[in-house]
Amino acid sequence: MTVSRVLAGGKNVRPAVREHVERVVSELGYHRNENARSLRPGQRSGLIGMMITNIGNPYYAEMVQGVEQVVSRTGRRILVGATNEDPQLEGQLLSDFVGRQVEGLVVVPVGQDPAVFAPERLNRVPLVLASRTIDAANADAVLISDIAGAHDATRILLTEGHRRIAFLGNKITVSTGQRRLAGFRAAHDEQGVEPAGDLIVLGLQDAASAQSAMDELLDGDDAPTAVFAANNRISTGVIRALSRRADRARAECRDPEAVRLFAFDSFEFADMAPVPLSVIDHDPRELGRTAAQLLLSRLDGSAEGQEPRLIELPVTLVDH
Repeated sequence: MTVSRVLAGGKNVRPAVREHVERVVSELGYHRNENARSLRPGQRSGLIGMMITNIGNPYYAEMVQGVEQVVSRTGRRILVGATNEDPQLEGQLLSDFVGRQVEGLVVVPVGQDPAVFAPERLNRVPLVLASRTIDAANADAVLISDIAGAHDATRILLTEGHRRIAFLGNKITVSTGQRRLAGFRAAHDEQGVEPAGDLIVLGLQDAASAQSAMDELLDGDDAPTAVFAANNRISTGVIRALSRRADRARAECRDPEAVRLFAFDSFEFADMAPVPLSVIDHDPRELGRTAAQLLLSRLDGSAEGQEPRLIELPVTLVDH
């Protein structure tokens, strides 16, 4: 019991005894078995499971930091898993987290199947959906103002005179893809302009696929004069395609064609982009912090009995 008290912070232990225990612990390289502790009746694991889609995307790294900032204040730690947009892996990770007795879950969902997140399947572990949501899912959610942001950005492009505006987006089964495309279409409808259907490309998962799609559009007979990129990885691919096209034009002593770009989500070096660029910006850390706060309110009982809550965080339009 004395050793346990020392490892828990040393309260009510004489300094000499504490120093002796700490020295022996150091010599032995001893660590508490946290899994064994969590098996004790009434003992919480102190773990929060967090699932993101792409561990290599800086956007999600910042979101994880936001969650960690909040939960660490309660003495909890986070376990992070990446689904790589794979529904099967998503299910495996959920089972693994629940099996490790996590106290709560913050998840960026892959698809639109609410059964994946049914309370009985998650052993009643509290859940918060972040960045994306699922229709009919019985869970709190934190989103970005996707529709309004996409609408406002597209309206700006239309008022600038662009009519051939490309939309490069991810899978339509992803709620952000649906919402941002809806905002894009709504701005066209508002202005009485028909979107160029041949310039709407969906299902793009990374910068390489976005670059390839953009190359194809630029090679077309009626290339776009502006582009709406639905996330930061797509924006990176679009910029690469536009930059290489401009380099070839200069090598051939031609003026490169200016293509206007509006990007959803900021990214590193956005202010150094070699093309006319505006960004629909927001703070992914704040998204993570808000998701963590919603989850903690379920864990501490302060939100007990409340219906699922939906919070939409604002965006700002930034010119670079």
